Amino acid sequence: MQIHSPLIKWEESGQSYEAVWRSPTQAMPTNIVVADDTLSADKAYKLIKSGTGLLWRGDFHNARQLVLALARRLDRKPRGRTPKTGNIPHVQNNTVALTRAAFSQHRATQERRAVMLGRVLLQFEADHSLKLRRAPDARVAITQAWGAPDGNLSVASIKDLQGMIGAHEWQKKGVSIPFLGASIHPHYGVYSPLRGEYIALIAAAALSPEATTLAFDIGTGTGVIAAVLAKRGVQKIVATDIEPRAIKCAQDNLTRLGFGQQIDVVTANLFPPGRAALIVCNPPWLPTPANATIERAVYDPDSAMLRAFLSGLSSHLTPGGEGWLVLSDLAEHLGLRSREELTAWVAESGLRVLDRHDAHPTHPKSADPSDPLFVARSKEVTSLWRLSPV
Repeated sequence: MQIHSPLIKWEESGQSYEAVWRSPTQAMPTNIVVADDTLSADKAYKLIKSGTGLLWRGDFHNARQLVLALARRLDRKPRGRTPKTGNIPHVQNNTVALTRAAFSQHRATQERRAVMLGRVLLQFEADHSLKLRRAPDARVAITQAWGAPDGNLSVASIKDLQGMIGAHEWQKKGVSIPFLGASIHPHYGVYSPLRGEYIALIAAAALSPEATTLAFDIGTGTGVIAAVLAKRGVQKIVATDIEPRAIKCAQDNLTRLGFGQQIDVVTANLFPPGRAALIVCNPPWLPTPANATIERAVYDPDSAMLRAFLSGLSSHLTPGGEGWLVLSDLAEHLGLRSREELTAWVAESGLRVLDRHDAHPTHPKSADPSDPLFVARSKEVTSLWRLSPV
């Protein structure tokens, strides 16, 4: 059978084995040891720090406990060590630089933690099942993420499995959207619309009569923005995305909500063909690289999608049309992008700002002083920028 994914190989009981490497977030470890309930957390910690993958053969719940024990060791703060920025004079006296440094350190810590914990591995049978004591039957969740079984053994991390199970539960439960009076059901690998303030902004902004004829939703994701526009009476909407999982997710949600005939979901890199009186875009908010595919909904290296939306907006609007840019200013408070840069890009794209509507986030991290990025999050404002060609 032809296999396009890489193969992970290991030795066990004097025999050689191989399986398809399925982790979407982890680099495949080259050194694998078979581990079970006799492995201590301290020994496991030394192995994962060395880059070794632990292929688990013991009790599934013990594997979960091992991951928790490893997480506690990773989360320990070194004693007597000052922050990396503490002895740099130009950083000590610069709040923006301090915040940017804190963000960089936070991201590096997150990535290191994910990589280390991602080295506790599980083998999945050809039907996506797990042959471990007390292992859950997660075949439905795994099939939603990986597709139908293809007859091959697979290996991924226990963190990958937990992510697939969590995504499956969110897809079943859905995220309540009060304006719709219904729920949006995110699929595996598609960002969940948990931040309600941007949806409220789109639901409340004034619609011109022309805007109710045709609108574009750029980077639709789950389809929630397209659904809100349809609920508001926009007669025809074209929703675009470049990710196949997002296309399927949006189609499923919009059909479930009864908007299947009103909204076309198409694959496109930003704009579909033609022009519309209203074009809405909620691009990723932070201009840094993503560590995983799902993070592309949050992280946009060099603000590439934001700048491409602005530069192409005028050529896709009908005369008198508007673009609605929905964007958090968190990047500004983290020192990753300035307000002056944003407004310069707007002007360079031949656009002007008609109005701006603001909302303050209500998510828990914005009010949690223990959050590493609390200073920036506590100042965050999400805005809907109404833009039109000059």
